[in-house]
Amino acid sequence: MSGVWVFAETRDGKIIKVVNEMLNACKTIGATLVEDVAAVLIGSGVESLAKDLAAMGAKKVYLADDPKLEKYSPDAYAKVLVSLVKQHNPSVLLFGNSAVGKDLAPTVAAKLGVGMCSDCVAVQLNAEKQLLFTRPVYSAKAITTVVCKDKPQMATIRPNVLPPGDAKGAGAADIEKVSAAISDSDLRTKVREILKSAAGKIELTEADVIVAGGRGMKAPENFKLLEDLAAVLGAAVGASRAAVDAGWRDHHDQVGQTGKVVNPTLYIAAGISGSIQHLAGMKTSKVIVAVNKDPEAPIFKVANYGIVGDLFKVVPVMTEEFKKMLAQ
Repeated sequence: MSGVWVFAETRDGKIIKVVNEMLNACKTIGATLVEDVAAVLIGSGVESLAKDLAAMGAKKVYLADDPKLEKYSPDAYAKVLVSLVKQHNPSVLLFGNSAVGKDLAPTVAAKLGVGMCSDCVAVQLNAEKQLLFTRPVYSAKAITTVVCKDKPQMATIRPNVLPPGDAKGAGAADIEKVSAAISDSDLRTKVREILKSAAGKIELTEADVIVAGGRGMKAPENFKLLEDLAAVLGAAVGASRAAVDAGWRDHHDQVGQTGKVVNPTLYIAAGISGSIQHLAGMKTSKVIVAVNKDPEAPIFKVANYGIVGDLFKVVPVMTEEFKKMLAQ
């Protein structure tokens, strides 16, 4: 076996946050297994990011830099990864539980003929030096621990569940450039256009603070209250399925079983009743604050702090109080 690997996903020319979290965890795993920590960097014009991966703890970076890899393609990216795995035989290969990771990891696992664990919230080694992956099941109503006996042991890791590393170190990494060897016939799926959300908008799955609204917001224009609070806290704005289905927010903002699974340090839920489907997407948040006029709303069962009241009166007060507190 050779190495504990992390797929270094990029977005908008930067390494996404969960990569740092996975590399930090891999330092301990690699030390126990006596294997080097490596990152696989795929894209076009991404060579300069190798130094960032070194600062995060990667001792080796496998770099596939090719114009044909500029936009994500499951066929092309999987071909590069499968070729590298077969050549170097790593013991571990981790992906972030992002849209790309959830698509790419099972594709690679299937091509390699190995199993994988998805949406893991903890990783540890057992006495036999096998990785134990902890993941929620049944809409997060239960937690299970799984061992993947295949090699490489593969998993997708939920953002914000593993502690990040310093990422400011002056580490050096051995960069190995690899040939992508991608032909047009390999690109069965092609990205024609990427529709981006508003500039500067914080990605929900990576946000440390989220302010979310539900049916209780009553109208799309009322989300301005949450946007004002989010601006003060440096937070992302989310929504329940009810708000999305009503057309008040884009599906990109949806938190829940049929939306995005998030794990922020602080989750503020305003006007969200707390259906099982919504709770499945946010109940692992470290601190949950609920604002709802219904004292029997299910959201209060998982909330650390609950405010029973009219959100149209409570949220503006919260915004002003946070302004005062953060100004001190």
